[in-house]
Amino acid sequence: MFLQNGPQALHCKRTAMAQNGTIENGMTRNTSPPPLPQPVKIPEIKHTKIFINNEWHTSIKGKKFPTINPATGVKICDVEEADKADVEEAVKAAKAAGQRGSEWRRMDTSSRGRLLHRLADLLERERAVLATLESMDTGKPFLHAFFVDLDGSIKTLRYYAGWTDKIHGKTMPVDENFVCFTKHEPIGVCGAIIPWNFPLLMFSWKIAPALACGNTVVIKPAEQTPLTALHVGALIKEAGFPPGVVNIVPGFGPTAGAAIASHMNIDKVAFTGSTEVGQLIKAAAAKSNLKRVTLELGGKNPCIVFADSDLQSAVEETQKGAFFNQGQACTAASRVYVEEQVYDEFVRLSVERAKNIVIGDPMEPQTSHGPQIDQHQFDKILALVDSGKREGAKLECGGCAVEDRGLFMHPTIFSDIKDHMRIAKEEIFGPVQCIMKFKTQEEVIDRANSSQYGLTAAVFTRNIDRALSVSAALETGTVWVNCYNALHAQAPFGGYKMSGNGRELGEYALAEYTEVKAITIRLSEQLKL
Repeated sequence: MFLQNGPQALHCKRTAMAQNGTIENGMTRNTSPPPLPQPVKIPEIKHTKIFINNEWHTSIKGKKFPTINPATGVKICDVEEADKADVEEAVKAAKAAGQRGSEWRRMDTSSRGRLLHRLADLLERERAVLATLESMDTGKPFLHAFFVDLDGSIKTLRYYAGWTDKIHGKTMPVDENFVCFTKHEPIGVCGAIIPWNFPLLMFSWKIAPALACGNTVVIKPAEQTPLTALHVGALIKEAGFPPGVVNIVPGFGPTAGAAIASHMNIDKVAFTGSTEVGQLIKAAAAKSNLKRVTLELGGKNPCIVFADSDLQSAVEETQKGAFFNQGQACTAASRVYVEEQVYDEFVRLSVERAKNIVIGDPMEPQTSHGPQIDQHQFDKILALVDSGKREGAKLECGGCAVEDRGLFMHPTIFSDIKDHMRIAKEEIFGPVQCIMKFKTQEEVIDRANSSQYGLTAAVFTRNIDRALSVSAALETGTVWVNCYNALHAQAPFGGYKMSGNGRELGEYALAEYTEVKAITIRLSEQLKL
């Protein structure tokens, strides 16, 4: 998931930077194209320890784990491994930072906003460093990290910085001689567990609304990709956040993650990741202290392409949805339903475009497709591709690893797919696009809704009445019309069914991080209204 139209924004930035002319005083003059941002040489990773109370700590058990560059297979560095005992210390710090009378609780709302803006300023300053770290740790192209992940992270922080002094309750008329009003108060200590596909963006999505509402945070980055979160820990301290407000515990799901989900002093947990792990977290939250839970989970997202659509645009948008970030996105456009009149042409154009995708070194500016995150994910994708072949789907292109390139995989397209096939039902989380045929609107809506998931969907048509009626019928939290991955900080994001609970982003996310308190006052007879 990504902000500002994801790949569309990257394309626009690249196009603008490649232009050789500018307009000045109504005249066109030739100029050299502005240089593209460049990765930063990082001789040594500075921040590899656990961040608690604005200080860096070694693991209580003395454990470390390696983080690997998936593009090269080479270890980047070792990171201190947080376990249950380290999470305990982080929760103590967060609890103390949020106590009545603490610096954070006494801070006025506009000052909280200034801190979030200051943190956004520091991300701007460190943008190239953070994009380089993100590319090293995830394998995504550096320019994607720079223009999409960093841009979205900064915009999210600034958006919620603007909300800090606008979170308020209501006054409502009640019966008899009473006045009743509500207050929105911070929940308390918020746990967050984030995934490896968009590490910094998910870090921002979690901490920004939590801090805007006055909470404190204990956050666990994915063990595959901890580096940008830890680097931002140093920026959080530099920005002036009081000790204990944000605590970062790199570690593994069954240990550090489980400790967060079941901790009796964590009041809310937010998780982005697989549906299976989301179920475990919800169960742990229920068995412990019934903590509030928001979950952003898997998706098997349908795209419906009608014959009257702009076919070239539909091909481009659905393919961006399928292959962006190497297909490693919960919003991936992995089920594409195309009306039968234009099906063959759509498949032809899609294959032609997929074969032009540039696979290579993520640090090179021409690269648009990097490696998968690790061997486990790589093997899972290939197993699902093999199942598609065995079950009778037609492999149009790709379907295999790039020779002698480790975790790199060719963008893959299947056609002639039946709904019962595994590749049509299971979340692949890799660069695999499944293109299916439909005859009628009613049929395709039923097929699109037949999934256990309900995260996103897209409709491509020039008929606005059809677009609105199909959008209303689709059982998903987001529907895009004639576009894909158009996510913005101002708009809510979340799923129906087994794609999760609650909403992130926009004003809607604030409700996930506040408790509503009703206060009712009896008036004396003299003050009767």
